[in-house]
Amino acid sequence: MTLQHPPSFDTKPTAIDKSVLGMNERVHMIFNRIVDRYLSSGTAVGSKAIADDLDHMLSSASIRSIMAELEHAGLLFQPHTSAGRIPTQTGLRLFVNGLLEIGGSISDSERMMLDVNCQAQGLSFDDALSETSSMLSGLTRCAALVIMPKTDMIIRQVEFIPIEKNKALVVLVSSAGHVENRIMETPADMPASVLIEAGNFINAHLAGKSLSDASVLLKELIEVKQAAIDELTQKVAASGIAIWTGKNSGQSGNFILRGQANLLENVTAMDQLEQVRSLFHQLEEQSNALDVLATMQQAEGVQIFIGSENRFFSETNCSTIIAPYYDSNQSIIGAVGVIGPTRLDYARIIPMVNHTSATITKMLSERL
Repeated sequence: MTLQHPPSFDTKPTAIDKSVLGMNERVHMIFNRIVDRYLSSGTAVGSKAIADDLDHMLSSASIRSIMAELEHAGLLFQPHTSAGRIPTQTGLRLFVNGLLEIGGSISDSERMMLDVNCQAQGLSFDDALSETSSMLSGLTRCAALVIMPKTDMIIRQVEFIPIEKNKALVVLVSSAGHVENRIMETPADMPASVLIEAGNFINAHLAGKSLSDASVLLKELIEVKQAAIDELTQKVAASGIAIWTGKNSGQSGNFILRGQANLLENVTAMDQLEQVRSLFHQLEEQSNALDVLATMQQAEGVQIFIGSENRFFSETNCSTIIAPYYDSNQSIIGAVGVIGPTRLDYARIIPMVNHTSATITKMLSERL
């Protein structure tokens, strides 16, 4: 898998392949105008509005005929007999596919805000991702999500810090820049020197190893008496590794969700409100977060799920724009994106999510 960089995006969308359904220039133009207006207003678009947009180059009757053709093709539908048309999910999909081919860009100020939050000095990797997701939510007025897998992290450094008589803080720094903290029980009145020796031993023998490998290797070192540390220090070192690899370690994945209120503001129907709340609960389950991440492994680059295209959003009338980020080996280790109503400003948000994923990838490479 090769590292994906954001494509060069153009800000003005022309969002459908003209070869689709044999569209001619006129039909293509009308379709784009309808989708653009719908995404801006959220209301059905009538023939008169399109005629006004085109300075009456076409009559309202001609435009209605084209609308009927697009409706027959399954790209538009008419919510009420007297209403205009709005795009179907299929129509939105064609529109979005065109945006992915053509591209778009974000403003310099938006780019700077995302970069500053993601690359802020003094923040842990997790904190930087949290700040970035909050900024992404604010810029897009959507809910922003970050998925961070925690399986088999590579150890860079481990430190034990005494905090109470029988407790110590275990600080793990991974090769990817993750900083994790856990509290572990220690024997009462244990000398602080034991914690220092345990940390030094782990860093000398297990740095560069995955957590799962470190657990096995430490056990082997102790069993064959190659661990030049006393029994108490051995137990502390083993407990320090076990706290990250045991059944309650929480290493199956992590999930950041920010700006849920932005999405709820766009929901008016009470039943849909409950469905969106249910969506948040589902995504916060680690297994579901990893299921979403697994979809990123099937295709490279930014992915867009509209409405029922993804099981999580089938009942909520939501869209998700999500892009992977990579470690130094160019392997996908997480994803960042936004959740919003299907009536999104796709031309603006797609490149914004793409840029954010590239910035996170760059941050990872600089922290190694």
